[in-house]
Amino acid sequence: MNALRTIGRFVRLEVRLYVALGRWLARRVDVPEGARGWGYSRMVTPVMWLWIFGSACELPIAHVLVPWEGVRIALLVVGVWGLVWMIGLLASLKVYPHLVAETGLTVRFGTLARIAVPWTAIAEVRYDDRDIEGMVRTLRTRETDAGTELHVPVNNRVNVVLVLAEPLSVPTPKGVVDAVVLGIWLDDPRDFVAATRAAIASAGSVGGPV
Repeated sequence: MNALRTIGRFVRLEVRLYVALGRWLARRVDVPEGARGWGYSRMVTPVMWLWIFGSACELPIAHVLVPWEGVRIALLVVGVWGLVWMIGLLASLKVYPHLVAETGLTVRFGTLARIAVPWTAIAEVRYDDRDIEGMVRTLRTRETDAGTELHVPVNNRVNVVLVLAEPLSVPTPKGVVDAVVLGIWLDDPRDFVAATRAAIASAGSVGGPV
């Protein structure tokens, strides 16, 4: 059963990446009416394009260097799949931004993470640029005396921290995490903090100092 669930998860991820690629090509960013999207991909975009370019260059090189027809076809199939996968991943970061809406904040990382946070659940929001240590994962946790910090870093960094009014239960691949702090990365963090505080104030809460 675990193997089937793992396979199912990878199949769903694959389909979502193709959907994201289609949205990107059609220039249909997923921002519902009444919400505002906030990007977080600017820092990693150049690196990802380098990986995509390198993978594209490997396709003709393998065709020239490998003498066996069957192996060349297999390498071509795998290479094209990997190339499309990486472009789809980049597309997902572009078309699924963080969302600031009337009811709350939606934190996203492409198709890999989606965390809904009501404004009433946020006690404080502030600019806080920091490195996040640990294994390379979409969601990373850190235990502190106050409780569990949950981070959604980009290139191992976050620059906005949300202090939660009470623990927020967030499903992760390793189970549900009750987070007391949520760290995220924004391309324009200070503008995001200002917009978020305005939304929190409208919902009857108060943000902290920049």
